[in-house]
Amino acid sequence: MDQIGLVLEGGGMRGVYTAGVLDVFMEQDLYFPYVIGVSAGACNATSYLSRQMGRNRTVNVDYCNHPEYLSYKNWLLKKKGLFGMDFIFDELPNKLVPFDYDSFHKANETFVIAATDCHTGKPVYYEKSKYGQDILTLLRASASLPFMTPAITYNGLHLLDGGISDPIPIQKAVQDGNVKNVIILTQNKGYRKTKPRMTWLIKRKYPQYKGLFDALSRRYETYNSTIDFIEREEEKGTVFVIRPIEKLEVGRIERNPIKLGALYEQGRNDAIRLGGKLTDFLQETKEKITS
Repeated sequence: MDQIGLVLEGGGMRGVYTAGVLDVFMEQDLYFPYVIGVSAGACNATSYLSRQMGRNRTVNVDYCNHPEYLSYKNWLLKKKGLFGMDFIFDELPNKLVPFDYDSFHKANETFVIAATDCHTGKPVYYEKSKYGQDILTLLRASASLPFMTPAITYNGLHLLDGGISDPIPIQKAVQDGNVKNVIILTQNKGYRKTKPRMTWLIKRKYPQYKGLFDALSRRYETYNSTIDFIEREEEKGTVFVIRPIEKLEVGRIERNPIKLGALYEQGRNDAIRLGGKLTDFLQETKEKITS
């Protein structure tokens, strides 16, 4: 399994799909030596690496209607973020659905979190062995959506959603030495982002962050070129992609627990359905690496 990476896309509440896939991986005792994630993908990765099967489902489905989890009232009237970041990154992991910090830190896997530097608009990466003590702060930064949550200050940088600058960090996984990668996407095959129409809103909201403006303005190009790259590599056999097979019925800020529960099961079903092909991919890769 050496030199095989696991790459996790974000997508807000669509990340429940990834939670389903990762729970199947845990049931099969399938752990990758290198894991990189962005936003919801990074958040899902932590429970995967701490071996807490079912925790991601509990956090994202059972608590989705909690008033502190996702609230338009807090956003519009109280001028807080749309997502209750204190609740998500403090109350939930430290009290309501305890995160197993010990198991996470003892895990041997390399884990990388991607975020976006607001000043440069470039991605920044944080690896567990160096920054693990600040895991919740880094997850919060990677998942802080523009317009919906405030930027996070860390080590002198102002950080927002890693999906802005590196929505699917496959290139970083390759740069870090992974010859093949398994990628979990949260959009259907064929999805492409469109050019933003009201870029003036970005300038008005973030006049101090030219790099962020440039990154958000080009986000659709970054995403689409990354998908193009992934599909080319998929044809070459260097990546194995798991993505929703059925049409998505869940958006980034979905609050319907029935829809979210169905998406979780969709992730599980797709992982099981593709299990044989994934095993062949991993075995073939292992043989090539060791030969």
